[in-house]
Amino acid sequence: MDRTASAVWNGSLKEGKGTISTQSGVLKDTQYSFAARFESGIGTNPEELIAAAHAGCFTMALSAQLTNAGFIPDSIETSARVTLDVHDKPTITKIHLTTKAKIPNIDKAKFDELAGNAKSGCPVSRVLAAAQISLDATLV
Repeated sequence: MDRTASAVWNGSLKEGKGTISTQSGVLKDTQYSFAARFESGIGTNPEELIAAAHAGCFTMALSAQLTNAGFIPDSIETSARVTLDVHDKPTITKIHLTTKAKIPNIDKAKFDELAGNAKSGCPVSRVLAAAQISLDATLV
């Protein structure tokens, strides 16, 4: 299975601008720029898109872990915070996942175990393993 996305950039790094599009069309000529990435400009940036991908992947992985263990989640909400260290060479150094889940008939220990499995097992976590990935998981 392959998925595709594309980027177009015009101009210099700081003054230029670009667009990002995805195969599905969810992003179509979506603006990104130096200011959106390193300052407070308008548009998206690669780190924000990685955060969205990681939150989505982890949430689906947790749902799979729960379902396979016999628990059907009522809801799972996850946010991801990606830290870009801009010293020397810009590098994503940390990703922090925060999830809140409503799951009937599960105890906290089992939930924590399955959430940990999802964190280490989701494909996006595995591809981003060079970064320190942390998780706060709350059962509501």
